[in-house]
Amino acid sequence: MVRVLATGTFDILHPGHLLYLEEAKKLGDELYVIVGRDINVKRRKRTPVIPEEQRLRMVSALRVVDKAMLGSEEDMYEPLYSIKPDIIAIGYDQTFDEVELEEELSKRGFKSRVVRIKRYNSGALCKVEGIIRHILELMGDKNGRRERADPDRGVSSL
Repeated sequence: MVRVLATGTFDILHPGHLLYLEEAKKLGDELYVIVGRDINVKRRKRTPVIPEEQRLRMVSALRVVDKAMLGSEEDMYEPLYSIKPDIIAIGYDQTFDEVELEEELSKRGFKSRVVRIKRYNSGALCKVEGIIRHILELMGDKNGRRERADPDRGVSSL
């Protein structure tokens, strides 16, 4: 049984996340996913829009995922001791260097192979930053007015 591990923030879940996880699952029999902790995401990227527990619930609900868990706040390698992955799948845009990561894994006693998932969805709304920009654009117009939800028509100007 080949166990694959994928990691990420998974903030504002979108089709790009799903493609990454589907491609990771193709590498083995079981897909484990580590969802980044809020504190670590703040250090590396930005404050997540969605809290970690909610992101974990969303990822756990995906059919392609066999098991999802929150990462460690102190050591990103800590959960690997219980997961024991055969393959670690990293996304096309994740900043890890595959060789350096494999070397560090080896130093820690892991024999995991690191595979970069090269496929990605280039759609405009397949990056969290693009989704946030799109929402902000929808919320304002040239006159600086903001829009609000209207249950009958979807959106209306304020």
